[in-house]
Amino acid sequence: MARILGGITTSHIPAVGKAIEAGMEDDPYWAPFFRAYPPIRAWLAEKKPDVVINIYNDHGLGFFLDQMPTFAIGAAAEYCNEDEGWGLPELPPFKGDAPFSWHLIESMVAQEFDITSCQELAVDHGFTVPMQLFWPEGNHPPAIPISANTVQHPIPTLKRALDFGKALGKAVRSYPEDIRVVILGTGGLSHQLDGERAGFINRAFDEMCMEKIVSDPEALTAISRMELVEKAGSQGTEFLMWMMMRGALGEVRKLSSNYHIPISNTGAGTMLLECV
Repeated sequence: MARILGGITTSHIPAVGKAIEAGMEDDPYWAPFFRAYPPIRAWLAEKKPDVVINIYNDHGLGFFLDQMPTFAIGAAAEYCNEDEGWGLPELPPFKGDAPFSWHLIESMVAQEFDITSCQELAVDHGFTVPMQLFWPEGNHPPAIPISANTVQHPIPTLKRALDFGKALGKAVRSYPEDIRVVILGTGGLSHQLDGERAGFINRAFDEMCMEKIVSDPEALTAISRMELVEKAGSQGTEFLMWMMMRGALGEVRKLSSNYHIPISNTGAGTMLLECV
């Protein structure tokens, strides 16, 4: 049966992709952000996952405001990256695992989650930047994208996100193949890119979330959607993907953690949680 090795969180800011392209990992502005990743890369090299489930939010490439699924799972043999207008280079297609994807979709629907299944899906920086950060040589395993709506309200509650993760964990562990799986929860933390609060970052809230998501994720479900926007900013709703990842893991131990502000007007958090 499939086994979940652990979960990893990261921001997926497009400016990070530009920094990677320009080789700016040691630049004074970027170094405190990039120093979080070598220990995680070493862990991945040791554990050798067979599949990565990448939970992200689409930013208008695969979906748009006129058609925004609450939860979508890729079911393709590969996923193409296309031009988003940020000046990022287009990356080669990412290999998928369609049989595993369909197992996840079938299991999630059986657990009463309504899933949009995508046999074709263009993946944007929300998906590609984490893959670049964790596998800089491009030697990543097959990937399954899971997209969550954090843009078009009404968005899911944090409780729904955590419950999705619990169902996802059950779906993964019921897969009959003997594979090792790692789950990425991407996005955030606090940030707001527009309006009167443009540039808003809430370090205290971010650090509280990073503590509770390890020790007591259920406590975070008491935060309402409007409270999440108020305390984390309009784009800080991406914390939903962290909760989806966390729900899939069960009991964990934290192996590494990093928080740095600001990176492109964002509170950037990175964590490695290993299943025990």
